[in-house]
Amino acid sequence: MKRLLLPFILLLPFLGSGQEAPGRELTDADYDSFGASADSIVAEGTRLFRLEMASWYGTDLFLENFKDRNRIGGYLSYMNDRTPTCIFFSQGESPAILGTIMFDSTYNVKTATIDLEERKMTAVETDYHQLRKAGMEFINSGDTLFKVYDNTSLNMIPLIHEGRRRMYVLTGPKDNGVVVFGNDYLLEFDNNNRLTSRRRLHANLIMVKYGKGETGAPEQVGSMHTHLPETGNFHTATDICTLLLYGRFTNWQQHNVISENFYTIWDMKKQQLTPITREALKKINEHQQSKKKNK
Repeated sequence: MKRLLLPFILLLPFLGSGQEAPGRELTDADYDSFGASADSIVAEGTRLFRLEMASWYGTDLFLENFKDRNRIGGYLSYMNDRTPTCIFFSQGESPAILGTIMFDSTYNVKTATIDLEERKMTAVETDYHQLRKAGMEFINSGDTLFKVYDNTSLNMIPLIHEGRRRMYVLTGPKDNGVVVFGNDYLLEFDNNNRLTSRRRLHANLIMVKYGKGETGAPEQVGSMHTHLPETGNFHTATDICTLLLYGRFTNWQQHNVISENFYTIWDMKKQQLTPITREALKKINEHQQSKKKNK
């Protein structure tokens, strides 16, 4: 983990003079610990991003080419070795695969492979389908954990990785020009697809607009949201997934998370997380304000 090297820090005005922060400096152990956490967060967020990209573009391609839509029971995406793959399956207890859409790392729809030959599910696909089914049954059970907001939809991402079975539930916007953070959930299952834990990742829904405002103000080059202690000090894997998905449509250079102890900076270009204590950032802000006064 590299030591803090920041060519610029956005959103400093959010550090008010009345905000207190922990007074200790980051130690080498802190940086080592954060480095491990950051690597894990970014890796998981990237996995979710790859699956969502396959679902986004796979859905468009499949519906353009498959006409008997009454047969469609659902879809899911998984990594077939290193190949992002989106499958559509029929209805019923023993569904068949109706279509398979495969992408390279660019997700270019012009080079995607579209296979509409009906076939049986592979063992891996059956695992994913059963996990998806278990997650959907819980979501549709009426459990009060889940909320649905106007102009949004819930997106389910089943994931099997290194022996762990889980389903992330993200909230996506129905309108253009907005990025949605929060109202996201993590469901974890055992090897028999029995639910073992369920939790809300963010306590609320955060909508961040991008692009030029109605007043013609300059387009924002950064954005932020806050985390309560139960969400954690740093970006979540779902935050990273959202930023990878929607950041391409914005002019953002950074997206920062403010927590009880840290400002964590996501560099949109480098796709890198960097922590800084609120005390250190407060000192930077005070130094910049002092320089302005002395000009």
